[in-house]
Amino acid sequence: MTWTTPTDLRTQVQRLWDQGVLLRTQLTSEQAFPLPLRFKRPDSKALAERFGEVRQWIRLLQEGEGHYRLDWMEINHRQLGRNQVPCGAFIDSAEAAQAMLGKKGEAERFRHLANDCLEAFPALRDWLIRYPLRALEEAEHWPRLLAVLHWFRAHPRCGLYLRQLDIPGVDTKFIEQRRGLVAELLDLVLPAEQIDDTARGTRAFNQRYGLRDKPLLVRLRILDPELAIGGLLDIGAPLEELAYLRPNVKRVFVTENETNFLAFPGTPQALVVLGQGYALDNLKALPWLRDQPLYYWGDIDTHGFAILNRLRAYLPDARSLLMDRATLLAHEELWGKEQENERCTAELPRLTAEEQALYQDLQANRYGPRVRMEQERIRFGWLERALRDEPERL
Repeated sequence: MTWTTPTDLRTQVQRLWDQGVLLRTQLTSEQAFPLPLRFKRPDSKALAERFGEVRQWIRLLQEGEGHYRLDWMEINHRQLGRNQVPCGAFIDSAEAAQAMLGKKGEAERFRHLANDCLEAFPALRDWLIRYPLRALEEAEHWPRLLAVLHWFRAHPRCGLYLRQLDIPGVDTKFIEQRRGLVAELLDLVLPAEQIDDTARGTRAFNQRYGLRDKPLLVRLRILDPELAIGGLLDIGAPLEELAYLRPNVKRVFVTENETNFLAFPGTPQALVVLGQGYALDNLKALPWLRDQPLYYWGDIDTHGFAILNRLRAYLPDARSLLMDRATLLAHEELWGKEQENERCTAELPRLTAEEQALYQDLQANRYGPRVRMEQERIRFGWLERALRDEPERL
């Protein structure tokens, strides 16, 4: 029997709940009810030949009636005479549907939650209409979410660490575990001037809403023991503090690989900075880098040259170190490969003619498919000879 059963009707109503329809109607003026449900009834052949089964089907539907309403039609059976047969089913109200699913308690919780929310922040109405089930999932925590919204609105761009926020009943982990949700709500209740719209994503939460971020630490090694600062050669400090450093050096090297950074040979009047890939942009906050020659040592691949090109946007005199054709060809047995879909294909106008030629050869696969020479694979003696034998270049 493929005719609609009470279980089929309940499945349809469950789908309405899962889509948020049965909660959303509490907040909208749309007239969704009475709501017709999909209904498959016996055709004329079944009515004529299987009327016993039809009667059983009718009894089954009538037993479940109460939460749904049946629509009836009259048929005239040649042997059994006139009879009423269900031809459709309707849900007359959201309350009836909620009762059918045993969801009246959850619907009531949502109603209270929505009332409290809209009394404090009317701007959240559209969000509640769009995401009623998400709101219901957080029903237990909603008073604390409202407390967070109140606090941020009363303390615009406070400049505090998240740990310092003194919100009654709310600890740091509560916000950390719900940054995505809190951000969605803050975007709706805060004035535009209190939001840094250039900061996107949960990792930029602090910047977006004016909290203080964990300081960015930059690590450097002084390569000349005579220039140690307070006896320290390996230094990691907040970027904003290093901006005030005035190192008495004549050369600065930047490398991306920590092992290379740690093993970089001792060099008179020089220091080495750990670059951290595209985070290298942060180095533009160190004005003293412009005061002496700077050498960037990256991978010989398309992204290595892209980072070098980017570095020259704010340090136009930066030079490359061991990112040349001779270094590449001398280490052929150590070549690797770039990922096919992750290669840089952009134009890099700040490269020198020699760098540009090598970059384009790598793009064109002149030396083989997707050739990559990682800096940590370069023989250490090659670096030592470059520092020792080419002082005029360095």
